Amino acid sequence: MKQTPLNALHRRLGAKMVDFGGWDMPLHYGSQIEEHHRVRRDAGMFDVSHMLVVDIRGARPRDFLRWLLANNVDKLKLPGKALYTCMLHERGGVLDDLIAYFRGEDWFRLVVNAATADKDLAWMNARRDERFPGLEISPRRDLAMIAVQGPHAREKLWQALPGSRTATEALAPFQGADAGECFVARTGYTGEDGFEVMVPAARAPDLWESLRAQGVAPAGLGARDTLRLEAGMNLYGQDMDESVTPLESALAWTVDLASAREFVGKPALLASPPRRQLTGLLLQDRGVLRAHQKVRTAEGEGEITSGTFSPTLERSIALARIPGGVKPGDDVEVEVRERLLKARVVKPPFVRHGKALV
Repeated sequence: MKQTPLNALHRRLGAKMVDFGGWDMPLHYGSQIEEHHRVRRDAGMFDVSHMLVVDIRGARPRDFLRWLLANNVDKLKLPGKALYTCMLHERGGVLDDLIAYFRGEDWFRLVVNAATADKDLAWMNARRDERFPGLEISPRRDLAMIAVQGPHAREKLWQALPGSRTATEALAPFQGADAGECFVARTGYTGEDGFEVMVPAARAPDLWESLRAQGVAPAGLGARDTLRLEAGMNLYGQDMDESVTPLESALAWTVDLASAREFVGKPALLASPPRRQLTGLLLQDRGVLRAHQKVRTAEGEGEITSGTFSPTLERSIALARIPGGVKPGDDVEVEVRERLLKARVVKPPFVRHGKALV
């Protein structure tokens, strides 16, 4: 399996390691629940170095990304500003969801998912060759990434990374800046405040240990999944993939259909209005909601895409793709081990900044 630059540290800390899309990654360091609560209440950190940073440089990278991405990079005007978007194929299905950063008119930076990285690079290179042969598309495996998340995450990073406060204190959400050798962005995948830090791979273990010295708790894939699901954030490969469009995945806000700009997949989206929606479920009965369980609604059948027990709510929650006519507040039934359990349709997120929203 592939290893991140922090692999030896995870093993030294006693992490339970698992195969995650071909990467040897920490599931937890003893207690997934405790790691979840540390992020909600204080500060935790995740090794996200399996995700791939891709730099796009040269002439007209903005024009390339205008065509490649469903969201409109013309929204990116200030250096360091970030944009969440999907990359679609011609039929409108989601090849990947990613973040795009504006570094300069000759330099944009993307962060793509680990499981789709090779596919994404092949797709981007092919689209580049069609219209923008002069562009350089460079995967940056020389960079590691550490996500520091929680209500005290920013202060603890500033203590662990000298000089970073001056560079990053004024950052708004979805904005990044250089702090010495690091690029620090106010982004995350937990529903809490914090930073995602791109750091030279050789420096990553030192930064990890400095954060631990400030009381930032290492957290694994288990807590990352419960946190992101409470925050109503999609996971590629579960809540969306190439078979569904962003309009069926609660991601219409990331798709610019209003402007005259053409992008890959736009004609297909305009030709096929969505008949399904991705929404939240809050279980009313005892049990745990899991992916692939069938959902019965008054408008027809649907399916859970992600489900878990929420440590914050102490209830089971899920994201489910169901018929479009179902509304928040409606009651549905979920097939769980040959039983029908009652659930209520809710609009995600379930939890944000430590507070229950449902």
